[in-house]
Amino acid sequence: MAEARSSIDADEIARFSAIAEEWWDPNGKFAPLHRFNPVRLDFIRERALAHFGRDAAARAPFRGLKLLDIGCGGGLLSEPMTRLGFAVTGVDASERNVALARAHAERLGLVIDYRVATAEALLPEHAEAYDLILNMEVVEHVADAGPYLRDCAQLIAPGGLMIVATLNRTLKALALAKIGAEYVLRWLPPETHDWRKFLTPNEVRAHLADAPVDVEGPFGVVFSPLSGRWRRSADAAVNYMMVVMKAPRLAAS
Repeated sequence: MAEARSSIDADEIARFSAIAEEWWDPNGKFAPLHRFNPVRLDFIRERALAHFGRDAAARAPFRGLKLLDIGCGGGLLSEPMTRLGFAVTGVDASERNVALARAHAERLGLVIDYRVATAEALLPEHAEAYDLILNMEVVEHVADAGPYLRDCAQLIAPGGLMIVATLNRTLKALALAKIGAEYVLRWLPPETHDWRKFLTPNEVRAHLADAPVDVEGPFGVVFSPLSGRWRRSADAAVNYMMVVMKAPRLAAS
């Protein structure tokens, strides 16, 4: 019998598991993600409001919709998405990440379905189950990006969408996101990223070419040293996001 395919890169899981206790420390090893969070949360909320036609003034505008946060880590996205009304499932291949995320949510009284799982493990029972999938800063850490992205696309419900955030495989990204962030500025632990696993926007499109989805983007995100903040930009040479949309299911005639 053929061995089941897995998106897990064991070295990546071990690396993030080793620093799991620091997820919610804004000055710790995940400080770059804490600084990055406002711009990506704003993008997610804006796209979801427009896509699902929800009221931006509502306290929980996404009530009734199901969200999957793949590679949820400590819950930096799962928790604010829950507050916005989504029924959130957060999955991560690291048991330590999931335990930390679950404990943090429970302390705050947030109901989030955290699981130690992968995208491919969810497919048998949850194909086309989620209205919104967050695939943020994950694809550059998996074993094989193509099958992984196609598995994720199968989990999108008809009429739903997935947002992918990742790093571009450019010399600029090598200089800034790899060498600069890890070895010069020491924003990230050394070897956090493998530049060879970064994906170009065209590669994301190509991996999803046979899936029943439309892909928009890239939408660039850049860091401003003067303000110390991230902002959206036309420059997608380092960080960028893509929006993947599945058509609604046709009504029976």
